[in-house]
Amino acid sequence: MAHSNSVFNQFLALISRSEFNSLIKKHNAGRTPRKFSWWNHFVHLLFIQITERKSMRAGIRNMRVSKQKVYHLGAKPASRSTFSDANNTRSASFFEALFQKLFQKASAVAPKHKLPFKNPLYSLDSSTIDLNKASFPWAMFRKNKSGIKLHTLLDHNGYLPSVCLVSEAKTSDIKKAKTLKLEANSIVVFDRAYIDYNWFIQLGSQGIFFVTRQKSNAKYTVKARNRATGQGVTSDQIVTMQDKPELTLRRIGYKDPETGKHYKFLTNNFSLDAKTVADIYKERWEIEIFFRWIKQNLKIKAFVGRSENAVLIQIYVALILYLLLSLLKFMSKIPLSLQKMLQILQLNLFSKGGIEELFKPPKKRKISSKNSLLDLMN
Repeated sequence: MAHSNSVFNQFLALISRSEFNSLIKKHNAGRTPRKFSWWNHFVHLLFIQITERKSMRAGIRNMRVSKQKVYHLGAKPASRSTFSDANNTRSASFFEALFQKLFQKASAVAPKHKLPFKNPLYSLDSSTIDLNKASFPWAMFRKNKSGIKLHTLLDHNGYLPSVCLVSEAKTSDIKKAKTLKLEANSIVVFDRAYIDYNWFIQLGSQGIFFVTRQKSNAKYTVKARNRATGQGVTSDQIVTMQDKPELTLRRIGYKDPETGKHYKFLTNNFSLDAKTVADIYKERWEIEIFFRWIKQNLKIKAFVGRSENAVLIQIYVALILYLLLSLLKFMSKIPLSLQKMLQILQLNLFSKGGIEELFKPPKKRKISSKNSLLDLMN
């Protein structure tokens, strides 16, 4: 990356402009805009996301103040009405497709998960994003509450969101899960909200393994007992579910050595050792960390547009920012957390110099015992 470019320019260079333009052709049903291009629109959205502008007015004003700095990005300030119209009319599916392109790019350089098997590992869960009832009446799901739900499939290679689907907050988790196309031979872990025996059979027929917790009221018949091996493992059984006799699963009992809590896991994988199955479920905590991170660090709870399309666009741009930070971290082997990277980026967005240099730890100065206080001050 050229050092004469701004940090923002180098950050945007992580996105292939040829792929970006190709996606425009696929998702732009109308004629090509003459004044406010798709790229300009995206630069505005990403700028607002990185700098955490609290309103559309603030974002547009800051872009106008930075007119000379954003010119070399292929962008120029737009009016609020133009920006608002683009948020309301341009399909959010374009930004979803751009998110998928960046996931593919980031996953290609992401570190592998650390568990002792080569199967792809995913966590599946959802999180509700609360919205103001007066501003977002289209998202009402309770009498006095609005909100949307973000359904996410997290790839444990690099902890990257591989699929993110947005629905009404009242949409059930299992309903959305059944629409996912999961990778054969992969292992997906989820909590008890996704227990559906018919879906379990479907996953098995597709060569997909799962790990989940058993419901307390589940009824089953023990068909065989394996030797319980591994720290914390209390039982390892082969069972059939009484509500679905044709469904044969493996039931593993586990006592956490640290907390003393007892857990019962269900899986359709009969080859992994029992302790590894318990470790897989423990890894599910990473998707909770992901949801917490994006809510604390990205702009997905206050929106610069109120229409459903505008909200969807902003959510996907926020997730694109997450993938761009991850891609930069993996490619440049940056030791900092994504949170620290984002904070540094916010303060140096239009500074000059190599972007990788920003994230290098400062060189420690060796201080000799012979140095005087005056020498150190100088």
